[in-house]
Amino acid sequence: MKTAYLTGIRKVEIRQTDPPEIAADTDVLLEVETVGVCGSDMHYYRTGRIAELVVEYPFIVGHEFTGRVLEIGRAVTNLKVGDRVAVDPLIWCGKCDQCLTGREHTCRNQKFLGCPGQIDGCLCEWIVMPARSCFILPGDVTADQAVLIEPFSIGLYAQRFAGDMKGKNVGILGAGPIGLCVLAASRAAGARTIYVTDIRNVRVDFARCFGADWAGNPEKEDIVAAITAAEPDGLDVVFECAGKQETVDQAVNLLTPGGTLLLIGIPEEDRISVHISSVRRRELTIQNVRRQNRCVPDALEMVAAGKVSLDAMITHRFTLTQTQEAFDIVADYRDGCIKAMIDL
Repeated sequence: MKTAYLTGIRKVEIRQTDPPEIAADTDVLLEVETVGVCGSDMHYYRTGRIAELVVEYPFIVGHEFTGRVLEIGRAVTNLKVGDRVAVDPLIWCGKCDQCLTGREHTCRNQKFLGCPGQIDGCLCEWIVMPARSCFILPGDVTADQAVLIEPFSIGLYAQRFAGDMKGKNVGILGAGPIGLCVLAASRAAGARTIYVTDIRNVRVDFARCFGADWAGNPEKEDIVAAITAAEPDGLDVVFECAGKQETVDQAVNLLTPGGTLLLIGIPEEDRISVHISSVRRRELTIQNVRRQNRCVPDALEMVAAGKVSLDAMITHRFTLTQTQEAFDIVADYRDGCIKAMIDL
């Protein structure tokens, strides 16, 4: 089968490899249909690492995908050959203390697609996954929508951390795909006013069209002053989706006393700091958000029911043999790219 490998910093090669085989009775073999290019993939592409996760070449990245069931293990009862599925890229053990308390996303023995030292990614024609990670698509859900279930489930999980959103004023710093998914989830949850920022004008404009009440570029204006002028008491919730020191600082300055900062963006640096006096004196809550614990089924239901519409996020399409081109465009934020898809 054809497989896209990272072979060095900003280097991709398409190679022929042996197709995988089902090893466990609870696994399924999937034909990969479409893969979404994620910002975390770009960390590995540009720098070869995220924190302590360091790529050993060659390596297959990718974790957002949809596929069709080709074969099922003998113990699989929830799927049949031919089913189209959305996929949770997490493989959890189900036995550790974290899994037993409903925190599969912090499983002590987890494997995540496209994570160095864990398991290869999905930029290949066929892949084996546990059946419990696969969710049958309703008939009218498209392949593109199925791919977007993964990032949207992160946005949904983050939004749920903030509690009841009705009547709340919300900030989203970073209007990439994850920030936009947080925007969609917050709007669906009844947020009163949503402010979005990004340093790229194309994403600022896109956020306005995607449902933001206000959007601005911190390199073009003082966004803290502008938002504070509109909301002098501060924002109830801020989602930091850029993984940058400056957006963390902006978030702290924007929050009302007792407000909540949710950290979703993945920094390239090993450390991010906060102005502790501001955080302490206003008793701010800081919550890290890791992936999308148990939110894939609900995200799929919301998309299938038309409660959210994510299709406009897809701006670019590529074939598997164009993976290098796709990665370059996404990594360099070129050509107005919001979300790129690779069709297999």
